Parts: sequence; C-alpha cells; structure tokens
Amino acid sequence: MDAYSLHLAMAALVGASFVAVSAYYMHRKTLNQLLEFAKTIERDRDDVAAEAEEDGDGDAVEKLKKYSTRRRKGSAGYYRRGSASLPDVTMFSGGGGEADAIPAGLPRLHTLHEGKSGNLCSSVRAGHFIRPTSPKSPVASASAFESVEDSDDEDNMTDNAKLDITYLHTNGDVNVPDHINANGETMPTVTSSIIRSHSVSGDLHGVQPDPVAADILRKEPEHETFVRLRISPKELPSPDEVEVYRTLQDCLEMRNCYVFKEAVAPWEKEIISDPSTPKPMLNPFDHTPEGKSDHYFQMEDGVVHVYANKDAKEKLFPVADATTFFTDLHYILKVIAAGNIRTLCYHRLVLLEQKFNLHLMLNADREFLAQKSAPHRDFYNVRKVDTHVHHSACMNQKHLLRFIKSKLRKEPDEVVIFRDGTYLTLKEVFESLDLTGYDLNVDLLDVHADKSTFHRFDKFNLKYNPCGQSRLREIFLKQDNLIQGRFLGELTKQVFSDLVASKYQMAEYRISIYGRKMSEWDQLASWIVNNDLYSENVVWLIQLPRLYNIYKEMGIVTSFQNILDNIFLPLFEVTVNPDSHPQLHVFLKQVVGLDLVDDESKPERRPTKHMPTPAQWTNIFNPAFSYYAYYCYANLYTLNKVCILIHFSFAQSSSKLRESKGMTTIKFRPHSGEIGLAMSPLSNNSLFLDYHRNPLPMFFLRGLNVSLSTDDPLQIHLTKEPLVEEYSIAASVWKLSSCDLCEIARNSVYQSGFSHALKSHWIGKEYFKRGPDGNDIHKTNVPHIRLEFRDMIWREEMQQVYLGKANFSEFIDP
Repeated sequence: MDAYSLHLAMAALVGASFVAVSAYYMHRKTLNQLLEFAKTIERDRDDVAAEAEEDGDGDAVEKLKKYSTRRRKGSAGYYRRGSASLPDVTMFSGGGGEADAIPAGLPRLHTLHEGKSGNLCSSVRAGHFIRPTSPKSPVASASAFESVEDSDDEDNMTDNAKLDITYLHTNGDVNVPDHINANGETMPTVTSSIIRSHSVSGDLHGVQPDPVAADILRKEPEHETFVRLRISPKELPSPDEVEVYRTLQDCLEMRNCYVFKEAVAPWEKEIISDPSTPKPMLNPFDHTPEGKSDHYFQMEDGVVHVYANKDAKEKLFPVADATTFFTDLHYILKVIAAGNIRTLCYHRLVLLEQKFNLHLMLNADREFLAQKSAPHRDFYNVRKVDTHVHHSACMNQKHLLRFIKSKLRKEPDEVVIFRDGTYLTLKEVFESLDLTGYDLNVDLLDVHADKSTFHRFDKFNLKYNPCGQSRLREIFLKQDNLIQGRFLGELTKQVFSDLVASKYQMAEYRISIYGRKMSEWDQLASWIVNNDLYSENVVWLIQLPRLYNIYKEMGIVTSFQNILDNIFLPLFEVTVNPDSHPQLHVFLKQVVGLDLVDDESKPERRPTKHMPTPAQWTNIFNPAFSYYAYYCYANLYTLNKVCILIHFSFAQSSSKLRESKGMTTIKFRPHSGEIGLAMSPLSNNSLFLDYHRNPLPMFFLRGLNVSLSTDDPLQIHLTKEPLVEEYSIAASVWKLSSCDLCEIARNSVYQSGFSHALKSHWIGKEYFKRGPDGNDIHKTNVPHIRLEFRDMIWREEMQQVYLGKANFSEFIDP
C-alpha cells in the first residue's frame, strides 16, 4: 500500500470515529432532556392531584388516574400515530365518553381513542384515516384505491371511535365543538359521520371525495352535520386597525346611500307558497291600452327630473348630483390607495381563503355525501344562467355556418342588401365574393378568436365579420338592415330552441342601443315583437357602447347631452304613457338591466370633482367610464322610482297590480358592477388574461358572488352548449368540485334578472334569505354546510368591520 492510500484510510477512520462520538453525546443529551421533561410533567400532575384532593374535586382526581393509566400503557408499547399535518377535530360518539386530558405544554396529535375492548391496531399507516361505515355493515367502506381485505388497521375499529379535542390557532382560537346540524343545534356523532381528510398537491381544495355504501345515500340531506369553525381574535384591534375599520364603515354607509331599494321587496309583493313551474305567458306581446299618468318630466343637466304634474315645482325623486357623486368617488379612491387599509384588507382576504381551505379539509366529504343523498339533482339538472353573453355572438360558429348554407340553398334570390347603388340578392352577394355554399367551412368563416386577438380588441371586433366581410355581418348579424333583421331573428329563435331543449340553461342576452337617435328603441322593440322573440329561458339586457368620440367625429351628435336624450327620454315617455310606444312597452317587460361596454383596458383620465355638464361636453374626447356610469345610474334611479310610483297609483285605482301590466325595474349592471361578478375566463384568455392567471378561483375562495358566463360563443366556444363548456374547462383547470360548480350555478340564478317566481321555482322559495335558510338542496344541489359556512364567515367579517357591533338587519342584500 502506498503512502497516499494509507493517509486516506487513516483520515477516514478518524472522521468516522469523530462522527460516532458526536452522535453518542447528542443522543445522550436528547434523552436527558426528555427525561427531565417527563419528570416535570409528572410533578405538575402530582401537584394538581394534591390540590384536587385538598379541594375535594373527585372528578379531577379520576381524570388524572385515567390519564396516568394511559401513560403507563403507552410506556408498555401501546402507541398511537396520526397525521401531524392535519388539524384535530372535536367529535363525540353517541355513546358518550370523555376526551383525553391534554398535559400542559404538550401539543396534541391526531390520535384515536381505545374501543370498548381496549384493542386498537398498534399502528396506523401514514395518510390513512377513518372512513364512513354503512349502517347495514360494520365493515368500513373501502377507498377506490385500497382494499378492505388488504387492510389490517381497521379490523378492531369500534363504533365509539372518536377524534381527540384540539385547538387550532388561526387569527385567534378556533374552537371546534360537537356535531352541529343545519339549524345550529349540537348533535351526537357516530362513526358513520366521521370524515376522512387528506391533501392532494395541485388541487384547489386539497380534498378528494370518498365513495360510500349505497344505503348511506338514503339519509336526508338536511340532517347532514358538519364541523363549524369558531374563529375569534385573541386581542383587541390596535388603534390603527380601529381607524381602518371606521373608514370601512363610512364606505359601507356611503354605499347604502347609492343602492336602489324598492319600497316593497319582490318576495313581499308576491308570496310564493307553492313554487311549482310558473305558467308561461301565452301572448307575451299583446298590448292593452293603460292610459297616461299625470307625471311630468324634463332633462336637466343630464338627469331626468320628475314632477307630480306640469305645474309642480317640487322634484319627486331627487338623486345625488354629479358633484356629490364625483366627490364620493374621490374619497373611495383615496381609501383604496391608503397603505394601512390595503395591508389590513389584504390580510383579511388571505385569511378568508385559508378559512375556506380549512373548511374543505374538515367538511368536503360531508358536502359530497349531502349531494349524493339529494335525489334527482346533479350539476347537469340544476338551473344555470349565462349572465354575460352578447346577442350578436350567441350562436357557435358551426351553427352560423349551417344557417348561412341553408339560406343560400333555400333563399338564393332574396334581396338582402343595397350596395353601390344596387340591390343584391343573397346569391349575387356570394358571387361578388367569389364564393359558393360548397366552398364555405368553419375555417373560411374565420369568426373564431385566435392568437392574433390577444390584447387586440380591434382585431377581435373584426371577427364579427363572417369571411372577413362586413356585408355578411350586415345581412346575417344585424337587425337594422334591408330585410329588417329577418335572418338574425330566425337564427335567434333557433338558439332559443336549443335553450328550451336543454331545459336547465338560461341566458341574459345583451343587445345594443347606441344613442345615435331616439328611434333606436322603437326599432329594436319592433324587431323583437315582429319576429316573436320570446322564451321563458331568456331575458334581455341593454348595452350602451361608449362611442361618443366616434359619433362626434362623424357629426352625428354635437354634445354628450344628445346621447343621454336619445337613450333615456323614450324610456320616460313609455313609462308615463305606455300607449305612446306600445311595442316598446311590451318589450321592456323582458328587459332587466342596462350595461356599459367598451375596452376597459384603455387608460383614461380620472374625473375631477367639478366636471362639465353633458351639454358642455362638446370636445372630441370620450368621457371616462365613471362619467358614463353616473348619468346612467342617476337616470335609471329616477326611472325605477317612477315605475314604482305608477305601480302604486294604478294599484289604488285598479284591482290589478302594476306588475301584472308589465311595469318592471331596470337594474344598472355595468361590466364592473358589484351586484354579482359575471366572469368569462375563456373570453379573457383570448383577449387580455391567460387562463391560469384569471382571479375567478381566488374570488370564489374568498366568498364573492361569482358566476361563469360565455361572453361570445361565436368567437370563443366550440360546442353546442357553450355554458356547459365554460363550466367544464373551469372544473378541469381549477379542480372545482361538484359542490363548487353547483354553488356557482346557484350564484348565476341569484344575480340574474329573472322574475321572483322563476327564481323561487329554480333555487327555492326562500332563495332571498342568507345562509342555509335560503337554500333548497333539492333544487340547487348545494349542501347546507357550504352556505352555512359562507354566512358564518360573512357575519364574522361584518362583526370585525363594525368592531363587534354589527346590526345585520341594516345590511342591504344586493
């Protein structure tokens, strides 16, 4: 052996010896510390026992004896093992029994009690937990990936197996009490109702449902119990936090000043005792003369003001003026920019996400069981509303292609357009494009969004032109053309038929009023009535494109006041005197809201507190979104108040309610509204935001009222059911459970503009109440557990903001 090898061997020997000696002393030191810790616990126990004997507390002595006996068992080889990554949950069996005492300073792990015979398996595999057992069989239900025959850790499991008491610390103490039913009452729990929780990385929820025996499914869903989290802060808010909360209180009170409130809620005007299928309207477009009201109105500085009669001087429904609105807007923007407020709100929002994740860890399996026990209902046959879809793109590209080919084959000689001083037939239009029906395909139609449309709203709008030709758009996708929109009317009725065939899908189609001339309302109403466009599955929203700058450059308008006159004066005319615009009157029965549309990503200047009036706005620049929003809000506020007043007047003079004559309110529902967030992830993915960066799952975790919508099926979707396609992709990408999908579907009905009678039939006759009281699982397939949690968290946040003095009766439910 050479000298180098010898030196290397000696170095290795010395190093190994040093490591061995170090390990010995570290092990000895650790054992000494454990022994000292055990002695300290024993001394504490003896002190407590001595004090208990002196005080005559027999129960405490008995508990300490039991604890001492269990410790001796543990030292003799009996040891328990659980997951240290999951929280413990307090649950007691129906047979009674006491929970283990927790020694001071020793954190409790996820452990199991002894059974009646005292024989539990000596060890439990990591990641393996209790499964629900069937009432007809003592054998626990097996997982889809584990076999009962191969499992030896459940053989001695008894019915009184329980989980130990624990205290979770999340922003304070989390006390988990006994089982709690939907009514908030404490209930005993048996093994069959104990959950099994586990985590899966990459999953939005981290929880997968467990299959159960068929006879468990017969349990009534209302009797499902769940683990309630009671989270209360340990300490009082700091002075800085108190200041933030008081500022948020001011913002909520300011919101209440602007929210439109009906004097009598719809559920109070029309009490639904039997929410069976409402009878459809046999003649939805029949008009009965109703007479004129004495009210007088006139436009003043962009806002319509109403008087009792022409000679009256007092305004009936004063609304906040523009200066007040923009002053309040600046205050809100100042609050949003404050650093301390941003920090506190961010922490509360993150806490909401974590609370929801913790709720799923504890209750996801129970939600799944509740859904299984609800007869007939599943995701496919719960009502869902497409809350944001543009009418001119409501069909898919294959549907449009088939319709065009059908018209070329059946009506080639129909005169459809006037171009360059010549009337052209449909066949001549396609000959001028050097196309035949055989040449057409989806790729040639070229209406689907692609990579070229990302961050290019102008290119996206060009996709509305079939084959890149604006004349084809005018023929097939416009209602104000030479054929008076007959082709678009027929195409719309086919889409209606698809919705009726699906039965459980509804839509709120958005159709445009541009504000270029007052006759637009009558023209649109005439198209709706003449083409008999009515369906129980459809309501309409009016969208106002923000195109003032274009109209100004074209010389169509002279000021912004012209647009407001063209949009709102016809609405007030038909409200005061329905006979003045009979077709518009019957059309407005189906209109539920008004929207503002534009490319919201464009930068714009923030309005000042003292803005020019609409009559003074004569420059070529487009007003800001908030400028449009105020004048739409103010005029709709007054219009809806007039509707309610006229309803009251007719109710006094007629046996009929005004609603029976068709007077409905029109809600202001802009793209950035708070009533409900109608989100279109697939559309955003093609235009502005990558699908994985979409905030919908984050909003949903935090408890916001979000719904899924399609926006533009013609440009975005590929299937015959675009709304189901939207849900399907969201569920796949974000790992949404069936309960999540059904909750989002329920949100879509709740935030939609369908009538109170239809909502009562679709999601329950008390849908307007918060929490589980407003839920009917037999109609929504949403477990009471989920809505109980949402309501509890909302109340906790309100109590936090109002420093424990929240009056929930004062909050306005949107």
